[in-house]
Amino acid sequence: MLLLLNKSLPFLRRVLASKSISLPSPRNRRRGRTLLLLPRAAAAAAMGSVAGDAVRLSYPPARRDESVVDSYHGVQIPDPYRWLEDPDAEETKQFVERQVELAESVLAECGDREALRREVTRLFDHPRHGAPFRRGDKYFHFHNSGLQAQSVLYVQDDLDAEADVLLDPNTLSKDGTVALSTYSISEDGKYIAYGLSESGSDWITIHVMRIADRQPMPDKLSWVKFSSISWTHDGKGFFYGRYPAPQVELDAGTETNINLNHQIYYHVMGSDQSEDILCWKDPDNPKYTIGASVTEDGKYIILGTYDGCDPVNKLYYCEISSLPQGIEGFKETKDMLPFVKLIDNFDAQYQVVANDGDEFTFLTNKNAPKNKLVRVNIKKPELWTDVLAEHERDVLESADAVNGNQLVVCYMSDVKHTLQIRDLITGNLLNQLPLEIGSVSEVSCRREDKEVFIGFTSFLSPGITYRCNLSSTTPEMKVFREISVPGFDRTSFEVKQIFVPSKDGTKIPMFIMSKKDIELDGSHPTLLYGYGGFNISITPSFSVSRLVLCKNMGSVVCIANIRGGGEYGEEWHKAGALAKKQNCFDDFIACAEFLISAGYTSNKKICIEGGSNGGLLVAACINQRPDLFGCALAHVGVMDMLRFHKFTIGHAWTTDYGCSDKEEEFNWLIKYSPLHNVRKPWEQSFGNHCQYPATMLLTADHDDRVVPLHSLKLLATLQYVLCTSNEDTRQTNPIIGRIDRKSGHGAGRPTKKMIDEAADRYSFMAKMLGTTWTE
Repeated sequence: MLLLLNKSLPFLRRVLASKSISLPSPRNRRRGRTLLLLPRAAAAAAMGSVAGDAVRLSYPPARRDESVVDSYHGVQIPDPYRWLEDPDAEETKQFVERQVELAESVLAECGDREALRREVTRLFDHPRHGAPFRRGDKYFHFHNSGLQAQSVLYVQDDLDAEADVLLDPNTLSKDGTVALSTYSISEDGKYIAYGLSESGSDWITIHVMRIADRQPMPDKLSWVKFSSISWTHDGKGFFYGRYPAPQVELDAGTETNINLNHQIYYHVMGSDQSEDILCWKDPDNPKYTIGASVTEDGKYIILGTYDGCDPVNKLYYCEISSLPQGIEGFKETKDMLPFVKLIDNFDAQYQVVANDGDEFTFLTNKNAPKNKLVRVNIKKPELWTDVLAEHERDVLESADAVNGNQLVVCYMSDVKHTLQIRDLITGNLLNQLPLEIGSVSEVSCRREDKEVFIGFTSFLSPGITYRCNLSSTTPEMKVFREISVPGFDRTSFEVKQIFVPSKDGTKIPMFIMSKKDIELDGSHPTLLYGYGGFNISITPSFSVSRLVLCKNMGSVVCIANIRGGGEYGEEWHKAGALAKKQNCFDDFIACAEFLISAGYTSNKKICIEGGSNGGLLVAACINQRPDLFGCALAHVGVMDMLRFHKFTIGHAWTTDYGCSDKEEEFNWLIKYSPLHNVRKPWEQSFGNHCQYPATMLLTADHDDRVVPLHSLKLLATLQYVLCTSNEDTRQTNPIIGRIDRKSGHGAGRPTKKMIDEAADRYSFMAKMLGTTWTE
């Protein structure tokens, strides 16, 4: 949460599932909303505190429509805030306006808000750059001078030459909310096709530019989503994925319509989109997502099909030279391309690593939940041979072909990356590359290259790009560029990894970052972050805002690698999915309980945080254990587990969650669905004085991944059940919603929005946990 099939199908799956996606370099295999606040409410309401002695907030009323009741397999389920599912309704807009005013009135009383904003801004203001990559005879890289809203794409003749601006998204909008979402440079380096998104939406519009003179081409492709761009080697055009244009005019990004009938088109340079060639569609399976990619040798088009977000796919191929009139000949016939079915079921994932003519090397989890490399002649698919067997413990994250017949292989071992050079033909180990404890964020190379650029980051390393020359027998990792943050002293901090036994005894890895040598006296405010879904791993990464919490607020920051993610392969993923989803919540709760028992903190000083699937995690945990936390920050969460599949791309998540349309799966979902499990804790087994932790639900008006209705319906429910249903309520901790404008699920946020959101959510956390600011 970061191209097609060789790189695109994992990209598509992670795009569908994750909170956000970072812009990939062309050979990158890693996964890669903030408020424009309305004016402060005229009279700021008093806010709650952990002491419970504050005057209660005055919450805006929200109409309950008790007539809306659905029957799920004979069970009657009320949905009194169904009207909040219509983002264009005047009543919904009024609800949002009042909630924004309420949130601002609360945040205005958070005394550390401006100090946080100032310090995060100061530390954010440092140059950042991505690994270079080569196309044609030129090199390209991304760079941000510090506080630029969006990173800028540069081009240079060689690595020692002066770099020139190729594409600067900051010139495309005054507020930085137009972002470069995807891009692809033609094989000869003459053209760049690039997708722009507005206000954080998943919808993109593809444009084309001639690189030599920066001349925009007339090509413009709309209604593109969940797509990479893949050029044919003749430079005549490229493949991309799109949905049918809507029948009515929409504000793209705010609609909730279900995304169906993804299709693959080929666009011929200089033509109108209406003339694009339909290469593949599957009308019998409208929920499938499809991707197409040209192999690195230019010989084949690889088509991959996904049904949801599981790491499984179908895989078809088409030999370009076998088309008598080329791809353009299909414009007249209206036929789809004659793809040959190599894998026609969803039993495993197949990801192209390299090919020599008809002989392909794939990364797959077929009979290998931690992944392996296999080889097959696609014209003789009866015989598959293992090239690199599944590792006993470690997960094979990626393999990139380079220097002719070598591979850069990345493993994940206990949530830390290791790198190797292996022989492509035999799989034999050639060299182990030295790497600190942390994460490989980029691998930038092509098979013809003799060198590879490797991006690295960790909790205490802002980023290093290594340059590794593979032409010598013993390759050497040299620092090509290193990001430096002025005023950051890594020696003041420490990071530990511990393993926490969950409810069923499973050991859950957790990273703990803090100032050095803190006393374990239970006094430290603690941020506990988790995700736990869709086979996505949360590996070490650098965060300015979290370092500010440690440095200036004495906080402990913890990352829990709970089940449902991909940290230990597909078995770890499946242990936190479908009927076993409760394991995710049990793991997270166990990590919080450990932090208390080990003396890091107390229940009143723990804040839990997560986004998207992690927002669901946070919301489910405060329902199940309201006594355990002092504060909760739930970003863009999936909150209505009975109806999520009805909106935009939500149907793709049924592979992880199940679907309420099926009785057995409904019975899983209703047990933990955040919207349907809000209870007054003082009437449960938690004691008369227990209340929900101070809670902030964060969403955004252009989030068309997890649409805002999830957070809005839960916000209305929490405020009604806990705060406004009668005069006897014991809830004084505030329940607020931070609803951003011109923002989406997380991708493409301008720098200022990221800083403003960090200042808001962490000043709220500081106030609720009773934390004091120190310089």
